[in-house]
Amino acid sequence: MRRVATIAEMRQCRDDWRRQGLSVALAPTMGFFHEGHLALMRRAKTLADRVVVSLFVNPLQFGPNEDLASYPRDLERDAALAAEAGVDALFIPTTSEMYGADFQTKVVVSGLSQGLCGASRPGHFDGVATVVTKLFHIVAPDVAVFGEKDFQQLAVLKRMAADLHFNLRIVSQPIVREQDGLAMSSRNSYLTAAERQSAVCLSQSLALAKQLARDESVSVAAIEQAVTEYIEKQPGFVVEYASVVDGESLRHADAVGQNSLLALAARVNGRVRLIDNAMLRRS
Repeated sequence: MRRVATIAEMRQCRDDWRRQGLSVALAPTMGFFHEGHLALMRRAKTLADRVVVSLFVNPLQFGPNEDLASYPRDLERDAALAAEAGVDALFIPTTSEMYGADFQTKVVVSGLSQGLCGASRPGHFDGVATVVTKLFHIVAPDVAVFGEKDFQQLAVLKRMAADLHFNLRIVSQPIVREQDGLAMSSRNSYLTAAERQSAVCLSQSLALAKQLARDESVSVAAIEQAVTEYIEKQPGFVVEYASVVDGESLRHADAVGQNSLLALAARVNGRVRLIDNAMLRRS
């Protein structure tokens, strides 16, 4: 596996593969790899001849009071895991390499980025769309793989790729969960032992939502209230949102349909923000 630190070297690597007639898959990440990241890498290997994983903690997507400085990092461990997963190039640019001294441009996907996580994290998805646009231009992949845990991010990036006519395919990878059901996340490392044990309430609340959704007499509002109450029974857990939305437009749903999604975000003792989601069906 090659470690690539500069844009010029990454483009040279890509061009070398192109001359050989090889296709390229990209898996963008912020590092501190877990099984969810490795699932993205393994999926990418089935989709192209060569796999690039970007590892970049993107400052543009962090708010002023968020965890940019403390976001978990372990480059050597990540590099070993990526190599073991069969990654061909690990792209690890610095902030100055990606943005330079006078960076002034951003990419905005206006509609899809407004609700859910966008409501409490203004500018977050502008930062995501901007860095992924740059990665698409630098790597020029044939296919890019993103996880479904960040469902709103996935929707934003699909819209961006379509609107800007990127010549690539975006593939989604299902959520990877711990044995007890908690969605894998780098931020799980922030949880204390007690908080980690309680955090399973998120996936349990989604199971409850699925059960309630099968009963047509149960309203969307009742499902959202039940999920909120279930999570907030745990000490220190506060629901930021628990919303039934259309899985494509992300608009709030008046009723559960064939493409409905329950998306949720919760804060744990004001320190850790966790997200999860699940599709709902009436039958």
